[in-house]
Amino acid sequence: MIRSFAILLFSIFVMACHENKTSDLQKGNITWSEHIAPIIYKNCTPCHRPGESGPFNLLSYLDAVKKAKLIKFVTQTRYMPPWPADAAYSHFVGERVLSDKEIDLVKTWVDNGLKRGDSLREPEAPKFFKGSYFGKPDLSIRLQKPVLVKGNGTDAFLILKYPYQIEQDTLVDFVEFVPHQRKLLHHVNGHLISYDEKRKFNYMEGEYVHSDTKAELFMVYKNMKIPYTDKAQPQYPTLTPNIVYYLPGYIPPSYPKEIGGYRLKKNGLFLLNNIHYGPSNKEVLDSSYINVFYRKTPIERSIFETQMGTFGISKIEPEFVIPPNEIKTFHTLTTLSKGISMISVNPHMHLIGKSFWAFAVKQNGDSIPLIRINKWDFKWQYYYTFEQPVKLESGTTIHVFGTFDNTIKNPNNPFHPPQTITHGNGMESMKTTEEMFQFIFTYLPYKDGDEKINLEKGD
Repeated sequence: MIRSFAILLFSIFVMACHENKTSDLQKGNITWSEHIAPIIYKNCTPCHRPGESGPFNLLSYLDAVKKAKLIKFVTQTRYMPPWPADAAYSHFVGERVLSDKEIDLVKTWVDNGLKRGDSLREPEAPKFFKGSYFGKPDLSIRLQKPVLVKGNGTDAFLILKYPYQIEQDTLVDFVEFVPHQRKLLHHVNGHLISYDEKRKFNYMEGEYVHSDTKAELFMVYKNMKIPYTDKAQPQYPTLTPNIVYYLPGYIPPSYPKEIGGYRLKKNGLFLLNNIHYGPSNKEVLDSSYINVFYRKTPIERSIFETQMGTFGISKIEPEFVIPPNEIKTFHTLTTLSKGISMISVNPHMHLIGKSFWAFAVKQNGDSIPLIRINKWDFKWQYYYTFEQPVKLESGTTIHVFGTFDNTIKNPNNPFHPPQTITHGNGMESMKTTEEMFQFIFTYLPYKDGDEKINLEKGD
C-alpha cells in the first residue's frame, strides 16, 4: 500500500513537471539560458565556430541574437542542423535531429523577443581546440608549402605527400584531415606508407605534389622519393590503405577500445593518392593538413572496408547511364559469404543524386534497415556509424537503390540543358559533373556479442 502511494506521488510529480514545461512553451516563457542554449550548443556550435564549416559563430547569446531570424528559418524548414539520413528509418552515433518541441522552442523564443533569462544560470559554451574537431592532436603534419589550385574552371586531381618523423613506433586511433579550401574540396582518399628503419630511404626529399593522376604512377612515386633507395626487395614500403578520408561533412569515427586502430612507424608518410578539388574560377592556395591521434590501448580487432556500385564489388543494374530529362533509379546488390558486424555506412552520389536507400535481407526473408536518405544533399556526405554493430549473417543480401534526377527541375544539375551523364571512364567518374553510385561500408568479421558493443563511446 505504501509502495503504491509512493508511485502515485511520483507520477503526479512527473506530470506536474511536464505541465510546467508545456505551460512555459504555451505562455512564451522561453529563455536562452534555460531552453535555447542547450539546443544550440549541442547541435550547432560544433560546426559554427572559428575554423569549422559554419559561416558564422554560435558560441554565445549575442551570437545567437544576431542570427536569430535565420536560426528560426533553418530549423523550421529542417535545413539545419544538417542530417540527411532519415531518423525514422535508422539511427546513428552523433545524430543531430531536432524534435518538434525543440523547433517550437526556438520559434517561440525568437517570436517573443529573444529573452535571455538568468545569465548566471546559462550553460557554458563548449570548449574546442582550434584546428581540430576533436581536440589537441598528438601529431599535426603539414605540406612543405601551400598547394596551388588553378582557376581554370575544371576539376583538379592531385597526389600529395605528407611526410613525418616521430621518435618511436606507436599506435594510432584515427586520422583527421583538416580542409582549408572547404568550398572546393570534393573528396580525399589517402594511404599510410610505413618504412622499415633497417632499410635505406629518403622520402623527406622529392616532389610533394603531382597534378597528373593519369601519368604512370610508378614514375610519379619515384619522383616523390617513395621507394627504398637500396637495391633490396621489396622496392616499395608497406602501404596501409584508406587511412585518410574526407567528404563534405565527414567526421572521422572514434571507436571504443575493442575495435579499430593502426600501427604508425617512426618513419613514414601519408600519401593522398587522390585529392579532388571542384572547379574554381580563380587561383587559390590550399593549406589543408593532417591531424593524428594516438591510441592508448592495444589493437584488438582491425576494421575492414568495402564498397558496392561504382568501382565496387557489385554490378549496377540497369547500365549506369542517366539520359537527359529523366529521373532514373538504379540497383546494386551483394550476398555475404561470411557473417559480418557492420560498423558504418557511407552513401555516395554527386550533384544529380535525388535519394538513396540501403537495406539487408536475411535468408529467411527478414529485412534489416541500414540507411535511407529521402533528399540527397551533395554538401553533406557523412560516414554514418551505427549505435551498435549491425549483425549480418552469412547468406544475407545487401540491397542498395539510388535515384538520380537529370531534369531541368533539379537546381543542382551541372548542365543546362541537361546532358547524358554516366560514371565516365576511370578517373573521369570522380569529376563533379559526372556521377557515382556507391555504398561504402566498414565492418568486422562477426564475433558473438558484437551487437552489444556501444560504438558511441570512443576512447
